[in-house]
Amino acid sequence: MDIRAMDISISDNLQHRLRKMIVRLRRRFCDLTWVDIHFKKKSGYSTDNRTISVRLGITDNEVIAADSGDNWIALLKCVEEKLSRQLKTER
Repeated sequence: MDIRAMDISISDNLQHRLRKMIVRLRRRFCDLTWVDIHFKKKSGYSTDNRTISVRLGITDNEVIAADSGDNWIALLKCVEEKLSRQLKTER
């Protein structure tokens, strides 16, 4: 698992939720081999100043989802839903 945060610190609560998301995805898609997560916060923007992008490595495939907004937790939930939908359609 690779987590990159551009000039921000990730709270313990957000780290905990990341781990839970990965556990849920691994339970449902056991051939998950790697996870790459990027957090970015843009200064000077009043809305949609945070972005999360996630890439999952699944056997011979790669699934990518991203979202922007104002709340890390809400973004993480949205990205997880996008990843789950993509993975279900590929199966």
